[in-house]
Amino acid sequence: MKKSTALYSINLSFEEIKLPPFREILVIGKNTPQGKIGISKSFELLIPNGFEVFDDIDCEKVEAIFVNKRILRKMPKDKMLSILEEKVFPFISEGELIRVDFKIKISYNEIEATF
Repeated sequence: MKKSTALYSINLSFEEIKLPPFREILVIGKNTPQGKIGISKSFELLIPNGFEVFDDIDCEKVEAIFVNKRILRKMPKDKMLSILEEKVFPFISEGELIRVDFKIKISYNEIEATF
């Protein structure tokens, strides 16, 4: 009788991650297990004073939004919130954490100046 040997096939990949695992915006749905308080505390440990928290959101599906303060230096809060309300909030389910990639590009046309 021949002895059988085990043959292993392994696929391996890895990559660097940065904390927190999002850069721009995190939307916290209602009844998320982590909750806005837990997430707030962890963010303050990881990135002190890096994100603004908005918890006065007028949407029954959303508990809070964490926004990178760099975004708020480039765009008014109201404009950013109206974009999220229109384009993101309709797709949020209860208990979800949604990472939003929110890239801003600013451009000017026809700048005239006298020197």
